[in-house]
Amino acid sequence: MKCKITLQERLKDLRVAHNLNLEELAKLTDISKSTLGNYENDDYKEINHGNLVTLAQFYNVSTDYLLCLTENKNHPNTDDMYPESWTYVMN
Repeated sequence: MKCKITLQERLKDLRVAHNLNLEELAKLTDISKSTLGNYENDDYKEINHGNLVTLAQFYNVSTDYLLCLTENKNHPNTDDMYPESWTYVMN
């Protein structure tokens, strides 16, 4: 079941919910600020597979959730998949 929110909206909502700006998220994920900004742009349609996985791990959600294929944020295998340096952002 597809949801009504877009990938771009979902990425921005998650970033804002974690009280991060693009520059902070870029430093934490090693994805450039401009790339992250492009991912949140309504006109942007593609996301690098590796970056999709990185962002899903960072936010501790499934890639299906990011891609708006489900409203279920959690995936059985998402626990302990992110580097410890990201832990403080999650709590």
